[in-house]
Amino acid sequence: MRVLVTGAAGFVGSHLLRLLRAEFPHAELHGTVLDPAHALAVPDATPHALNLMNPEAVAQLVAQVTPDRIYHLAAFAVVHRSFEDPWATLENNIRTQLNVLDACVKQKLSPRIVLVTSGEVYGVEQSLNVPTPESAAMRPANPYAVSKVTQDMLGLQYSLSHKLPIMRARPFNHLGPGQGPGFVAPDFARQIALIEAGQQSPVITCGDLSGERDFTDVRDIVRAYVLMAERGIPGDAYNVATGRTVTIGHILNMMLGISGSEIRVESKAGYVRSSGVQKSWGDASHLRTVTGWEPIIPLEQTVTDVLNDWRARVATDAGKKPV
Repeated sequence: MRVLVTGAAGFVGSHLLRLLRAEFPHAELHGTVLDPAHALAVPDATPHALNLMNPEAVAQLVAQVTPDRIYHLAAFAVVHRSFEDPWATLENNIRTQLNVLDACVKQKLSPRIVLVTSGEVYGVEQSLNVPTPESAAMRPANPYAVSKVTQDMLGLQYSLSHKLPIMRARPFNHLGPGQGPGFVAPDFARQIALIEAGQQSPVITCGDLSGERDFTDVRDIVRAYVLMAERGIPGDAYNVATGRTVTIGHILNMMLGISGSEIRVESKAGYVRSSGVQKSWGDASHLRTVTGWEPIIPLEQTVTDVLNDWRARVATDAGKKPV
């Protein structure tokens, strides 16, 4: 089996490659990277340095690999930054996916494809009483979400028009070790790790902590993607979520409790631009019914792993500084 993962050096891509190697030890793994210096998490996976915005380069790659499975992860994924440059987010996320799908059509290939969109597609006015199902209206509240709605609908269109076996994943909030800054959990963990190391005053600055989110460990998320590729029904959309929410403040309090350090929290309005969504949660019953997936990693373990990951990063960075 030949597998192509776009965005393979990223947070989710790295976890996915590790899982694919564990589940399919003899599979031929390929991953796209934007920077040739970026290493893949699996040493025997083949990296392909290219810009997915280039249709000729993507077509050449797909013709070379002739994948049996494609996991399309590559995207601009920081919600608040999409307000700063909406077109860059829209152009990148739509164009890269279009190039991948067009390459498959032109090469007359039909790999099973998992397209990763987002729970952000549902946007505002999600129910406060029940998790959001796939049938809910899409009401995107930020440019990133608009790009994901477009990716989702393109996936459906190519499934209908070109009979590509496409499964559309709509993951809600991810957490886990390896996530970079720009997201609430790693931003909290980084500040706590710096405080513990004596590199920051004992104050954490943050935005609104009252929003409720459905957090799933990234290692559970990638298990869902693999099961979706193997067992999913082409053309269908699948929420990937726990169906439970916690406040953003709860995540911070969990980390502060793990740390045990004396840390003051200062909340500043406008520190992070809000998506306008107070409560976001997903009903993943369709995914469970079709694939048998269930999230298995407790939130407490995930939060601990995120904080320990950033402690290790801060310690490594300190070791690189001249004395």
